[in-house]
Parts: sequence; structure tokens; C-alpha cells
Amino acid sequence: EVQLVESGGGLVQAGGSLRLSCAVSGVTLDDYGIGWFRQAPGKEREGVSSISGIPSLLGETLYTYSVKGRFTISRDNAKNTVYLQMNNLKPEDTAVYYCAAGITITTLNPTPYDYWGQGTQVTVSS
Repeated sequence: EVQLVESGGGLVQAGGSLRLSCAVSGVTLDDYGIGWFRQAPGKEREGVSSISGIPSLLGETLYTYSVKGRFTISRDNAKNTVYLQMNNLKPEDTAVYYCAAGITITTLNPTPYDYWGQGTQVTVSS
């Protein structure tokens, strides 16, 4: 059974930092691309960042414009874990953050992702 478990969310003041973790089990992380998505109340799910699992594109990353320069995605295949380091957080970053796995190139489109975690809440106060 494939499972993705997010952790690291919480309440932080604007300008602060959080590091989200996505622990993957049931598959070998080497073979999968991982994406981070978020959904704020009343809004559609938004792609935040992704990192490729395809060998020829290993390590290729993608970010949505609003988080470029502030968020960094990384993966530790030995630990089967993907991280999202979030710096200089803004109130508009408040959302439930989800990680997802799929055999795909880097994309912020949620459709190609096969497996999803339950999400972790990130709240940024002004």
C-alpha cells in the first residue's frame, strides 16, 4: 500500500519559516516525481512545487511564481522523504498543504499524480 504522510505544518508569523516533510512508503521514491499542492478555504487546489523522478531529469524542480525564491523543494531518496522548505512566509501562503506522487515529469498539474497524502495545515499570521 502506498502512503504519503505530511508533517511540519503549524502556525507561524509572517516572515517566518517552516519545513514540510512528505514521508513516502510502499514505493521506491527513486521512481516517482513528487509534487506539493495547497488548498486554501474557498479556493481550488494549487500546485506549489514539484521535483522530478525521471532519471534523465533527476532533481529538476518547478515552482509556482508566487513562491519562487522563498520555497525550496528537495528529496532524500535514502529516507524516502521529500521536503518543502518555506521561508519568508506570507499570510496568503495559509492553506492545507498536500504532497503527491506520480511517475511524471515535473508538473504543477495535479492530474498525473496517483497518490496523495492527507495534508498538513499551514497558517501564517500577519
